[in-house]
Amino acid sequence: MTLLQPGTLATLKILRKEGSRFVLDAAGEEIYMNESEAPDAEEQSTIEVFLYINRRGELTGTAQIPSVTIHSFGWAKVIRLDRSEGAYVDIGASFEVLINRADFPQMKELWPQPGDELYMTLRSDPGGNLFGRLVTEERIQEHYTLAEATMYNQNVKARAYRLLPIGTFLLTEDIQRIFVHETERKAEPRLGEEVDVRIIEVHDDGTMNGSLLPRKQDRLQSDGEQILAYLEQSGGKMPFTDKSTPEEIDEMFQMSKGAFKRALGTLMRERRITQQDGWTTLI
Repeated sequence: MTLLQPGTLATLKILRKEGSRFVLDAAGEEIYMNESEAPDAEEQSTIEVFLYINRRGELTGTAQIPSVTIHSFGWAKVIRLDRSEGAYVDIGASFEVLINRADFPQMKELWPQPGDELYMTLRSDPGGNLFGRLVTEERIQEHYTLAEATMYNQNVKARAYRLLPIGTFLLTEDIQRIFVHETERKAEPRLGEEVDVRIIEVHDDGTMNGSLLPRKQDRLQSDGEQILAYLEQSGGKMPFTDKSTPEEIDEMFQMSKGAFKRALGTLMRERRITQQDGWTTLI
């Protein structure tokens, strides 16, 4: 029995060609690889292949080297969802890999969607069949890329890899680690979703804190536009002012009282609204 393991890379000798397949020497046993994957390969030469179990239960080689193996981590794009099983991802090989639903949040709205990307590795069951596993926090702590102090106040693209009530953990493409506290986001990103995050702190250990909220000047404009839109939909008047309670403001506008008052103040200075007798009115 071959000692070669599914989910790994191996450099094997091409023994001969049989029809549309090459026969490879796998530690004394023969396995197959489709000729179409390496049309320029020659008999008696060697080739690097990725090993997996095909649908007939046979150890097989492919010259399509994937982005992940059982010994490495990498990004994989979500192809499709199966609510009873999990998500099928593209690892860059000739077959799809399933990540079990047990790896995903209980809230299905936080599951990854097709096009999202997950940072993962491969595992094999007792029969050698491959499946995907999401990266663990322990692995990230051991292997993340250190961030430079110059990252402060920059905007970067990152994807969610760990979701907790206290906040969201993100990874950049080159595995820099970012934590976004729940107060620094309006909504929770789903697993694998790409977001634009602003770096608000770079720690001595090379990790970062980020924010998904707009910068202050953009936030003021956005909050003001939301208030104006509400006024226009309400006939130009609303029973909300800077005296309204935080609960009333949050229920109607999903913003803090401080942000609401700042936006009202800006609109009043621009002479776009007035406040009188518990009402705010468009000018």
